[in-house]
Amino acid sequence: MKIKSKKSALAALAMVLCTVTFSASKVAAQETLKKGDKAPNFTLKDQDGNDFQLADHIGKQKVVIFFYPKDESAVCTKEACAFRDAYAKYNDANALVVGINGGTVESHKAFQSKEHLPFQLLSDPGNQVLGMFGVKEQAFGEMKLTGRETFVIGKDGKIVYSFRDFMKGDEHSKQVLTYLNSK
Repeated sequence: MKIKSKKSALAALAMVLCTVTFSASKVAAQETLKKGDKAPNFTLKDQDGNDFQLADHIGKQKVVIFFYPKDESAVCTKEACAFRDAYAKYNDANALVVGINGGTVESHKAFQSKEHLPFQLLSDPGNQVLGMFGVKEQAFGEMKLTGRETFVIGKDGKIVYSFRDFMKGDEHSKQVLTYLNSK
């Protein structure tokens, strides 16, 4: 009887390992979206629990999406505050700014309130939208964090610019504004 249950346990473990390996290889093979790629449509909850659907903004204005790892972390706060401090310039460029990570609606609301962020923060549980954009994880020894990448989506719904730098959060807004001002 014990042998049978050990075999069953080993078989179950083998199935789990195969599934995990298959899923990991699918994620690893995903390409980061690049200039000219069509941005995937998505619907996520914002910090107030309201639906944000990307399709509602395509054709009306440019959309700046910054993916960041965690509300309230030092680098993420610098990044969000850089977008906040330049918010009027984004309005002048007819560009909507939104931040996305896997945090909860509640953590986004607290972060938005504390830092006086004038833009929406979208909750991406399970990082599904992050995966749709192909944003890569960053490994720090045993610890892994979701990536930090910013995309500019043109009125036509295609990626027109992207910037990735994990440790220089405040640089994202500077680079995007440089791009927007050159157009």
